[in-house]
Amino acid sequence: MADATNMANDELRGGIDELPEEELLYDLADLFKVFGDTTRIKILYALMGRELCVADIAEMIGATQSAVSHQLRTLKQARLVKFQRDGKNIIYSLSDDHVFTMLAQGMTHICE
Repeated sequence: MADATNMANDELRGGIDELPEEELLYDLADLFKVFGDTTRIKILYALMGRELCVADIAEMIGATQSAVSHQLRTLKQARLVKFQRDGKNIIYSLSDDHVFTMLAQGMTHICE
């Protein structure tokens, strides 16, 4: 998988001969729209390297549980967070290392 990613990155750096399919471009644009909300970014940062319930996320980012739940729905739909049940609680975490990488790369970019 890493080889495929490296090949794709190399192709992008060297230019491309044709654009990806329209549907893929729409999906990519939709993914980046999800990052357009500060509350969602705070939630993603709160989940970096740990699993938290809604109440803990809300306390950590200074938002209401209702607001956090609403934003988590969007993050789940975008497959940026995953969840598991622990009794009556639902525990959230980042879906995979790609989410961490996107946030880290974005922060690196704006801090340069």
